Amino acid sequence: MKGLSALFKSLLSSFRDLLPIIVVIAFFQLLVLQEPLPNIVSIVMGLVLVVLGLTFFIYGLEMGLFPIGESMAQTFARKGSVFWLLVFAFCLGFGTTVAEPALTAVANEAAEVAAEGGVITNSMETRDDYANGLRYTVALSVGVAILIGVLRILKGWPIQYMIIGGYIGVVVLTGFAPSHIIGIAYDSGGVTTSTITVPLVTALGVGLASAIKGRNPMLDGFGLIAFASLLPMMFVMIYGMVLG
Repeated sequence: MKGLSALFKSLLSSFRDLLPIIVVIAFFQLLVLQEPLPNIVSIVMGLVLVVLGLTFFIYGLEMGLFPIGESMAQTFARKGSVFWLLVFAFCLGFGTTVAEPALTAVANEAAEVAAEGGVITNSMETRDDYANGLRYTVALSVGVAILIGVLRILKGWPIQYMIIGGYIGVVVLTGFAPSHIIGIAYDSGGVTTSTITVPLVTALGVGLASAIKGRNPMLDGFGLIAFASLLPMMFVMIYGMVLG
């Protein structure tokens, strides 16, 4: 019964989260454009599915991904195995990013546009190679980013200076990277921080900071996502420079 009650509360919470979007769309469609909603039955069914999907996704995160991420980070910290902790951080960043649907969509779209623009040969094999190259470059960058973020938590390095230095690197690389890769690189920083990566990486940071003496989870546990957004921009621009 407690589980059903929690699930019902999650359903209501998801509906409240989506309600402003529903109100905005209905306002502009009915009052500003003064047009009826097309396929009202399909729209209502779609909204129901969105509410259910969002509810189960958040509920699943709270039940599974957050606890396992925090517990693994705390176990690594207790055992004092820095090497395996860093290996785990890299693999977590790499694996979750490769699985990101948003990254796959952006990489495929970038390959299509690059082929149409004559940047690469317009063939299925070349487009797949280009898209996969982007995906694995971004995944590699996120793995390195999470590794650096974990080192920051372990060493207590100030995050602001690291972020400032990173963005200086982004600006410098922008001046040398091919023009056709710059927009893709900047977008790559956003698509990495999506539905799969964010929960696990956040749980890793908070769990690690909670387990280390002298670290504050609020101050030191967050910030990994910033690195996961920053490094892909640099790596993708380097990827474009290597391809020419």
